[in-house]
Amino acid sequence: MLELNLKRGYTLLELMVTLAIVAILASIAAPSFNVFMENQRVRSASNDLIGAINLARSEAVTRNTDVTVAQAAGGWSNGWTVSAGTAVLRTVDGVGGITVSSGVTSVIYGSNGRASVAAEFTLAPSSGTASRSKCVSISLSGKPSSESGSC
Repeated sequence: MLELNLKRGYTLLELMVTLAIVAILASIAAPSFNVFMENQRVRSASNDLIGAINLARSEAVTRNTDVTVAQAAGGWSNGWTVSAGTAVLRTVDGVGGITVSSGVTSVIYGSNGRASVAAEFTLAPSSGTASRSKCVSISLSGKPSSESGSC
């Protein structure tokens, strides 16, 4: 009679070798993942800032009044607020691990959509790696733009 051996599975040695290989691959991938996350945080913060600037510009034209983009208490790194008079249109909290610096404390958009000042914002990771920073600038015409690198 034919007897089948149905014992299947992995030995402890095979499992340990597999775990060692996974650990080695994970340790290789971790630094690249940290760089990726840092880049995404900077990109997200710059998109949030540009979105707030575009909102302020369009609301100033729509409402035919001044709309202000102002830094939160403690600076731009803690966030910013878009307001028309006493009405708060949007509040954006700061992004952890990102430093936002600028020479201005607020930008006011007039009813014609023009900015009160030309401004530049440098968004950089807290690690201080300048190559991963972004520069968001606002021209006097009010149009925001973004480019890689410091301002």
